[in-house]
Amino acid sequence: MNETPSFSADHPIRVFLLDDHEVVRRGLCDLLDAQPDISVVGTADTADRALTRGPALRPDVAVLDVRLPDGDGITVCRELRSRMPGLACLMLTSFDDEEALLDAIMAGASGYVLKQIKGSDLTSAVRTVACGASMLDPATTSRLMRSLRAEPAETPAVPPEVAALSPREREILGLIGEGLTNREIGKKLYLSEKTVKNHISRLLAKLGVQRRIQAAIMVAHLPSSEVSGRQA
Repeated sequence: MNETPSFSADHPIRVFLLDDHEVVRRGLCDLLDAQPDISVVGTADTADRALTRGPALRPDVAVLDVRLPDGDGITVCRELRSRMPGLACLMLTSFDDEEALLDAIMAGASGYVLKQIKGSDLTSAVRTVACGASMLDPATTSRLMRSLRAEPAETPAVPPEVAALSPREREILGLIGEGLTNREIGKKLYLSEKTVKNHISRLLAKLGVQRRIQAAIMVAHLPSSEVSGRQA
């Protein structure tokens, strides 16, 4: 298993910035560069320039504006991560947009925060995603999950990836959809936290996703019987 990255002043988090507003871009650069464990290695003001410059700079984190004059940061996220699978993308936007959040999650973004965020919280978000964790605006995420669960069920077809899961994996997937942590899932199923973590790693691989919130969104579109872990 991959170890959690460790960063310091001698080995700072390499950050790439994408924002079409010069004042915002410079402000973000100054804010992040002032941190001893963060180094801004490059910037871009368009999607095209980001896709050209980003991979060559080998960043650990890309901070991407969602709305751009020549495209959108979500597409940039998807393209950059296809070239650099280890890259953590933090989406930054002025708009509280559930659809954009969903698109960002499915594109593999590690975080989604609003530009109204405090400077100290933004630097914390960069550190969080650099270490492999997720950082999502909680209010927007909660509303998104509620709206997905509230959508009328039309007996959706079960994706083959879900059908391929074992009963135990489906059971754990359902609990992920309920928002339970690994420890809480372990207590509920009488499993060790390590065993739960191994199950989740396997089911994420089978589903073809990298983050548990992506799996949770898949659960929201399925009838409960498909993720209960019980055979019909």
